[in-house]
Amino acid sequence: VQLVESGGGLVQVGGSLNLSCTASGTTRGITRMSWYHQAPGKQRDLVAAITRAGKADYADSVRGRFTASRDNAKSTLYLQMKNLKLEDTGVYYCNAADVYSGGRHWGRGTQVTVSS
Repeated sequence: VQLVESGGGLVQVGGSLNLSCTASGTTRGITRMSWYHQAPGKQRDLVAAITRAGKADYADSVRGRFTASRDNAKSTLYLQMKNLKLEDTGVYYCNAADVYSGGRHWGRGTQVTVSS
């Protein structure tokens, strides 16, 4: 499975961005998909996770501002980001749990920069 993120960019505080992550390869084993955020110099933290059925959970820092969704037919995960803050700056990574391989797959990330 290969994951490719897109949609990152430069946005001002209070602005919005929509990220996408498209999976390719043998995707039928993918279950839970997640977004992680890595701020400069910090560890990678879970932002949002969504089950194959569409149930999403969020980190406290983004709840109410970010919305995760997925289109299983397109093997695509989305992250709608609103009211962005300076601390949202960083690289956003897509992650997919794969029951066939028993492992987890990572994308290469997409950069989000929030400026004042």
